[in-house]
Amino acid sequence: MTPSVIPAVRRKRPSIWVLAPVLLLVGLSLLPLLYVGLKAWQAGLHEAIRLLWRPYVLRLLGNTLMLMAGVTAACVVIGLSLAWLLERTDLAGRRLWGVILCLPFAVPAFVSSFTWVSLSSGFEGLGGAILVMTLSKYPLVLLPVAATLRHLDTSLEESARTLGLNRTGVFFKVTLPLLWPAVLGGALLIALHMLVEFGALSILGLQTFTTAIYQQFELEFSNTNAAMLSALLLVLCLLLLWLELKVRGTARHVRTGQGAARRATPLQLGGWRIVAQLYCLLLVVIGSGVPLAMLGYWLVKGSSAAFPVAAIGEALLTSLSLALGGAALCLALALPVGLLVVRHRGRLAIWAERLPYLLHALPGLVIALTLVYFALHYVPAMYQTTGLLLLAYALLFLPLAQAPVRTALNKAAPQLEEAARTLGATPFSAFCRVTLPIIFPAMAAAFALVFLDGMKELTATLVLAPTGMTTLATEVWSHTSNMEFAAAAPYAALLILISGVPVYLLTTRMYLNQTR
Repeated sequence: MTPSVIPAVRRKRPSIWVLAPVLLLVGLSLLPLLYVGLKAWQAGLHEAIRLLWRPYVLRLLGNTLMLMAGVTAACVVIGLSLAWLLERTDLAGRRLWGVILCLPFAVPAFVSSFTWVSLSSGFEGLGGAILVMTLSKYPLVLLPVAATLRHLDTSLEESARTLGLNRTGVFFKVTLPLLWPAVLGGALLIALHMLVEFGALSILGLQTFTTAIYQQFELEFSNTNAAMLSALLLVLCLLLLWLELKVRGTARHVRTGQGAARRATPLQLGGWRIVAQLYCLLLVVIGSGVPLAMLGYWLVKGSSAAFPVAAIGEALLTSLSLALGGAALCLALALPVGLLVVRHRGRLAIWAERLPYLLHALPGLVIALTLVYFALHYVPAMYQTTGLLLLAYALLFLPLAQAPVRTALNKAAPQLEEAARTLGATPFSAFCRVTLPIIFPAMAAAFALVFLDGMKELTATLVLAPTGMTTLATEVWSHTSNMEFAAAAPYAALLILISGVPVYLLTTRMYLNQTR
């Protein structure tokens, strides 16, 4: 008997309910590029060169590049070494270590910075910034490299051993080239984070492009100078994104076994076991122990004085409402983009998919300055409104929602909707009854990711928030800037509690539930 075959879906034009939000998104995503270009054009070539070719700008460039290089290199060394210890050695308690070593990721960088600065002013400057940012970001290398090692097909390594290579030779000639895409991917992500970081560096007293852009706008009211610095920062971001594309295009694919990966024989550490344990313990102590201990100290000290419950509650509710609103708006934009990319592939779909990723690599300050400029000149009623701030959240965090939604839509065959329509369902009803239940888990995960990043957002909120509006993040930054560490502690503690839960669940599932 011939099996029945569901007929292929005839390609149709996307509906207006898909096209309208996608066109809006593309237009909004182009605004930062137009803003920077417009300001450069208004200043003129001679004035732009005069503004940029100054010792001050060169010093900013030097600080930014040294910070980026130092933190990235340190994170690669720490992340790669920890991943090797956790996945390829007989380190005792390595699954538990895997969870604890990722806990610094739950502490927002600007919160960690304030705890270190409150401990000693010696952590201010470039050296302190490299230390603090390295301790906050090394999990971005550790997690992907550990996952790659866990699923790596060991046949290549075993073949190299049979040809006479020792363990060191196998690592450098076989294993490391296979890990290199994961290492470089994490390194490039860290480098981009260093270009756009603001809150932590402001607290640590290190002048970079992002801190200078904020100073030019907020303190000196110079949009032109801020735009010129933004243009240089945009060039650096584009260079890193181009490098990421080159790395992705030339990366060697990691071979994995069919089904469960067969684990390599653990390396016996022998006398080095104690050294490895002390190494992990040191990272835990300085990565999460010191920040949490200092935060506890300031909480206890602050509780003996005035404890503004009403102000803390207001900041918490504002943070929750903004994060929830930003997440909802992100999903409202990510869903039509995903539908266009998956079901109506074309140039518009390519632009709609890639432009938000470019914006994700830009500082929130550049996005905020762009929205301020266009709101004041073209939609003045939106200036200093919550709606404009939510729009900034959507532009900043849309890629976090795009990826899971697009992946889920790839698994939801449109033929199922067509079958529902043949039974009398409307297009909207067919989508809600058939496709939505399939993609709902991915949408929930995307919502959670955007919500968590929205809770910690600082830079765009400082520029765009209506007068008098405060969030947990802005309160931490404001009190820390005034050296009011006890006052900042309760806001920081709430941020850590909210962001720490998903990080703990992720790492617990990743390490403690590994049975093979």
